[in-house]
Amino acid sequence: MTSVSRLDQVLESIENLSIDEEETLINLISHRLAERRRYEIAANIAQAQVEYQAGKVFRGTVTQIMDELGK
Repeated sequence: MTSVSRLDQVLESIENLSIDEEETLINLISHRLAERRRYEIAANIAQAQVEYQAGKVFRGTVTQIMDELGK
């Protein structure tokens, strides 16, 4: 099943909901997305800390960073 047909099925199901149920669904999805974003941010921070502790992070002035990127 393609993602388009799955999306069509979901949208069709949503159309059968009451207004209150749709509002509840919107709130649930919004909270889930926020939680997923928080998890992703936390994972990125953890990875950055590992890289920093391993010395894989370049530090310097803007000019030094631009020079390093130009190499």
